[in-house]
Amino acid sequence: MAFNPLIIPATDFKPNTGVGINLPFSAGEVFQCNYTSKAAIKNNLINYFLTEKGERIDNPEFGGGLRSFLFEQIADNTLTDIEDEIISRIGSYFPSIVLEAVNILSIPDTNIIRVIIKYSIPQQGIEDEIEINF
Repeated sequence: MAFNPLIIPATDFKPNTGVGINLPFSAGEVFQCNYTSKAAIKNNLINYFLTEKGERIDNPEFGGGLRSFLFEQIADNTLTDIEDEIISRIGSYFPSIVLEAVNILSIPDTNIIRVIIKYSIPQQGIEDEIEINF
């Protein structure tokens, strides 16, 4: 009989082993570690979408490209373009992540675009979301 067991990374069973760096950098020490793959994946997604292509010297293709929309007019086609960019990038660079929803809200009075990405990784039993405002 077939079944789908959860694949939990071995590092999640070692509570004192850091697997990533928390964002934002607001701790008293230089970097604050996170200790679960769920937190590491969330921080990796945030880091990816806040990085612009060409910003990393050794990896010029790394980056979510959201800053390219920074000075665009807040219009329906801009919001659709942002959503398409997010869906395309996650599909290409994070194949284990399943997008549950991409919600893009515009607040024209304050010139803010709020992007909420809900995602899951079924193999690990992870469900989470990130929010980016720009």
